[in-house]
Amino acid sequence: MQLKNLLIILLTLTVEVVITYFVASAFSVRFIEVMFFTGMAFAAGTFYFSSSGGKISEFHSSHLSGQTGIIQKREPFVFRRGPIFTASAIFFAIGLLFFILLLSGVIPPA
Repeated sequence: MQLKNLLIILLTLTVEVVITYFVASAFSVRFIEVMFFTGMAFAAGTFYFSSSGGKISEFHSSHLSGQTGIIQKREPFVFRRGPIFTASAIFFAIGLLFFILLLSGVIPPA
């Protein structure tokens, strides 16, 4: 892995941890209780913005074609996996692990 990608992953993880910490302190809950949900939001957001649009883009193209009568060329769905999505997926996976441990009772409730 290139040093640049590693730095981007570390920076992204740091930003996600800081945002999760502030969310946890705002709602007065433990950090690991919120980590799964913020990780899911980060991963979904980066997936949405790093892909070519998918069904939403096709719907808007069809709607515009119906209004104007101009048929647009359809582009296939393309997902560009980069270091930001990789960091969000790692954060989500760690949060999922902690969430499962919380629900199973391995980590005691506060």
